[in-house]
Amino acid sequence: MSAALTINDLRQRARGRVPRMFFQYSDSGSWTESTFRANESEFDEIRFRQRVAVDMRDRSLATTLVGQPAAMPLAVGPAAICGLQVADGEIKAARAAEKFGIPFSLSTMSIGSIEDVAEATSKPFWFQLYMMRDKPFMERLIDRAKAARCSALIMTMDLQILGDRHADVRNGLSAPPKFNLNSISQIVTRPGWAFGMLGAKRRTFSNVVGHAQNVEDLGSLASWIAGQFDQSLTWKEVGWVKDRFGGPVIVKGILDTQDAQLAVSHGADAIVVSNHGGRQLDGAPSSIRVLPEIVDAVGHKTEILMDGGIRSGQHMLKALALGAKGVLLGRPVLYGLGAGGEAGVTRAFEIIRKEADVTMALLGERDVRNIGPHNIYSNDLVRQQGH
Repeated sequence: MSAALTINDLRQRARGRVPRMFFQYSDSGSWTESTFRANESEFDEIRFRQRVAVDMRDRSLATTLVGQPAAMPLAVGPAAICGLQVADGEIKAARAAEKFGIPFSLSTMSIGSIEDVAEATSKPFWFQLYMMRDKPFMERLIDRAKAARCSALIMTMDLQILGDRHADVRNGLSAPPKFNLNSISQIVTRPGWAFGMLGAKRRTFSNVVGHAQNVEDLGSLASWIAGQFDQSLTWKEVGWVKDRFGGPVIVKGILDTQDAQLAVSHGADAIVVSNHGGRQLDGAPSSIRVLPEIVDAVGHKTEILMDGGIRSGQHMLKALALGAKGVLLGRPVLYGLGAGGEAGVTRAFEIIRKEADVTMALLGERDVRNIGPHNIYSNDLVRQQGH
């Protein structure tokens, strides 16, 4: 893994090891993918303000995120099918995050279950909820998260209906995956991945199968999922989840100041500025573009995190300079898993930490908590948002 110097190096390695349908799930967006591309490219519009002749010794990236200590202002964001990038992917990513000292988030649609991750780790982790129509299942899911000592819940609010993801359709990706000539041909060209899967603890959506009513196998899972995304979801559900869980609730999927204010008024303990990695509303703005106006609107009331396009330590620092308390890392974790399992995820963290540390030194800063607007130039992206 030491040969990987950038997140893109891990991406290229993962591309050669993971079947195309699973790799492109993590490496594509919806429709024209304009938002998917903008999430990363618009970081380039932000320029750092270099400082020299300052004492840069004893630097620290340590902070807290939603009340939890973090070795740097980064948490692993929830991502489905980590366990299909590599065998037992959720467990490997969770272990890497715990050893590195950053929060880990598990998706509702993970391959490894809440209980699997709790058994494999020793520290509390975050659990992400997709709001389903099956309320008894949701009640049991929240209770399972409590029993597993999850320290926060992430409510994903931007998946009431699926965006049209052309790469997934072309690759024949479905939940559960269908085995046909297309998918089999992808798998046989990745024998290392296939042999690893033979020894995996889980190969299905373990938070759902055996827990939702009448969902006992992959066949019954498909029909259950088809009718479960709740198009009637409203803000009142935030209060219902908070009451049931009894701990911090992070609301994810915020791109608009009015939605940010509504999330806070309905009890969100933190929000995530996010467009679902460009996999939902194509043509929506990048997360980094709308971050400053959301910080202006509610930054004094709640903790603001962001995700979308984070591919380096410099991206992380630019988000902090525009007002985020921290960022969630999604695709780089999936690339790391595909590239080398737990070691690959650890390498992704190492790459981002080194980039952030060196950049912070060249900014003349010693404590990441001091990063702010004074560390960047007022460029077009920032001026448009009133900074």
